[in-house]
Amino acid sequence: MASPYQPSLLRMVHGGTGIGVLGAWVSGVLIYSAYDGRWGKLPFQPTGDWIEWHGYLGLVLLLPAIGLALYSVSLGRQRLGRASNAMPLIALALTLVSGVFMEGDWLEEGHLQATVYSLHLTGWFLLSLSLLVHLAGLLRRGGWPLAGSILSLAVRRGDGPGAWPSQLGSYLRRARP
Repeated sequence: MASPYQPSLLRMVHGGTGIGVLGAWVSGVLIYSAYDGRWGKLPFQPTGDWIEWHGYLGLVLLLPAIGLALYSVSLGRQRLGRASNAMPLIALALTLVSGVFMEGDWLEEGHLQATVYSLHLTGWFLLSLSLLVHLAGLLRRGGWPLAGSILSLAVRRGDGPGAWPSQLGSYLRRARP
């Protein structure tokens, strides 16, 4: 049986989004522990301007996240029908949109009841849960070979970056009514 293969464009936007989410999640946990901590704190006090870094990581995350969303509603549409694939995208959208409306000084000033901050925390909680569901679904469907295929650097002939415009063009031609 052949090993599973994920298209290189999907792996690029998926990987970029994953790295961005991980960085933003870590910096968000540090911020939460330093300024909020209603549901627990880290055993150490974070130092540094993590709010600034978190905002920067959120902005950097926007580009691959938009790419992943566009890929998902076009070339990956059939996979988006699975709740385990759609849920992380929806939670990520809630998290990013609410993050755009956050003010950096709110937490430093103790404004923990702002609706946008509550939405942002809810988005991160849902994103964390949905990523666990996403990974469980991935392992249930294809096990470690499928999980490894999204991390693989191998590129099949005709699937490199030079082929991405023709792949998208082919999809757009098929999608026309």
